[in-house]
Amino acid sequence: MPHTANRSMDLATWGLLVLLGFIWGGSFFFGRIAVQHVPPMTLVLFRVGLAAIALHLAFGRVPGFYQTLSNRWRELLIMGLINNAIPFTLIFLGQTEIGSGLASILNATTPVWAVLVAQVLTTDEKITPAKLIGCGLGLAGMVLLIGPSALGLTDSPLWAMLAVVGAAVSYGFAATFGKRFKGVSPRITATGQLTASSLIMLPLALVVDQPWTLPVPPINVMAAILALALVSTAFAYIVFFRILSVAGATSASLVTLLVPPAAILLGILFLGETLSLTEALGLGLIALGLLSLDNRLAIKRSR
Repeated sequence: MPHTANRSMDLATWGLLVLLGFIWGGSFFFGRIAVQHVPPMTLVLFRVGLAAIALHLAFGRVPGFYQTLSNRWRELLIMGLINNAIPFTLIFLGQTEIGSGLASILNATTPVWAVLVAQVLTTDEKITPAKLIGCGLGLAGMVLLIGPSALGLTDSPLWAMLAVVGAAVSYGFAATFGKRFKGVSPRITATGQLTASSLIMLPLALVVDQPWTLPVPPINVMAAILALALVSTAFAYIVFFRILSVAGATSASLVTLLVPPAAILLGILFLGETLSLTEALGLGLIALGLLSLDNRLAIKRSR
């Protein structure tokens, strides 16, 4: 993802940010519906495959588009693995047992893992006091959520929660690896990684799930799959890149704070899910951690 300086956001851009929060929050909502009828690997294949086709149709005529994809295919393959194939599969596996709200909260720890991975693998992004506080708060929120499950005090299986955390860790590695695409059009990066992840998931889904043996899913599940692929993946990329271009990377990252409330609200309204006090407290700690990582809790000294 190319670096973009932070700029102020007007009302229209804030509207896009809120819209993106609901779109990505909707990915957990749609995933929870679909994974009850479609195995996780097949569901991932549908999500990335349909989204890749949509982006090829949207951007394929851009001059130099396919030449760049061809030149960067090895890197795009790795990015497709750690930014789509692995995390999407782990999230859907987790969602076979846990609700969309809890999954979105655990996934919101992604920036924490990105900071920790960057600390180990890079030389130019070391932990600052604000980042250390943010990581501590975020990890504390995650422990608060997972702790009761580890002790057998909740109905949510530990493995399902850890699967979603594993997805967040994979996203953390992707954030560091993705810096090598600086200077490459985000549209090309998005299309390339989704195409690569489609090629990764195709043989896995065929071997593991044997989708031709599965019953045809209900209409509402097929609608959820289409929404997951076309709205929460393909269209979401377009909205995100628009925000990135007009407001900068730091402002665009605020969407991380909006996804869990959106997923929780959709789950409560349409899936009958509830939010426990422990989950609410965990979300609060993670939100404070993300604000600290983003340096928005810092008190500026007067000149």
